[in-house]
Amino acid sequence: MATNYPTIPDSLPAANVPGQSGPPTPADPLTSPPDPDNPPWGLLQAFLVWLISFALVLLLPLAVGIPYVVYKIAVQGGSPQGLETDPTLIFISILATLPAHLLTIVAVWAFVTRLGKRPFWQAFGWQWPKNFGPFRAIGLAVLLLGFGALMTWLYGGSETQLDMIVNSSLKARFVTAFLAAVTGPFVEELVYRGVVYSGVRKALGTNWAIAIVSILFAGVHVLQYFKNPSVIAVIVLLSISLTLVRAHSRSLMPSYIMHLTFNGIQAMILVVQPFVGKSTPEAAPAIGPFIHSLARFIT
Repeated sequence: MATNYPTIPDSLPAANVPGQSGPPTPADPLTSPPDPDNPPWGLLQAFLVWLISFALVLLLPLAVGIPYVVYKIAVQGGSPQGLETDPTLIFISILATLPAHLLTIVAVWAFVTRLGKRPFWQAFGWQWPKNFGPFRAIGLAVLLLGFGALMTWLYGGSETQLDMIVNSSLKARFVTAFLAAVTGPFVEELVYRGVVYSGVRKALGTNWAIAIVSILFAGVHVLQYFKNPSVIAVIVLLSISLTLVRAHSRSLMPSYIMHLTFNGIQAMILVVQPFVGKSTPEAAPAIGPFIHSLARFIT
């Protein structure tokens, strides 16, 4: 009588033996380190983040300023004419930019991490690359700032919105300097060369990403400086430079340090400028115009 024994297959699945490699495990998109140039978001999502950031900076100061305008007209019997130069309204509006920046950071964090499910800093390559160190970033920012100051000193131009803000009151000047040095560069780099650049590059390639991000960044700031062509030229040059550095380094850190240096020097000048002119009046006619030119294009 024949006995039917179970057949043994020629090959068995590899056992999970310690120290023995098995088949590769698929990467988990939520926990694996992301590629800054190949993010898990696309073009439309990136532009949605940009639109949210733009709306916050545009609408929140407007919403905060409306109660003051109503009080000024209805209670004090003031006139709508001249409100655009009202020092209190200017200060309230510029102060409201701070919560707008903070809300933008929260929105970017929620989008990039999916509410904490993905790493945040790695998504932007937040580290110094070997091909672009801190001294290069700082040096390039200083060169751009010097060139910009020379341009505006030589060619002048009309008063910009920034000039009107910082000249309206000392407190508005100080808040502007704080925003320029602390929150502005970080927020703008996260949005433009962090989320938007990566999303556009993934969909359209590097060249289109550089062009679109540079145009977007410069275009938003042109609204502030449209009366002064020389300042606009400096902003455009800065926008292209920051985006090229981001593309070359594949990291957000160099462009952020460049932006921080560019704005930080101007912020320091804004703080000390009123006191320097008073303490050394004999030197003001010689150095005043050039010093003023150094702080006309904070981004």
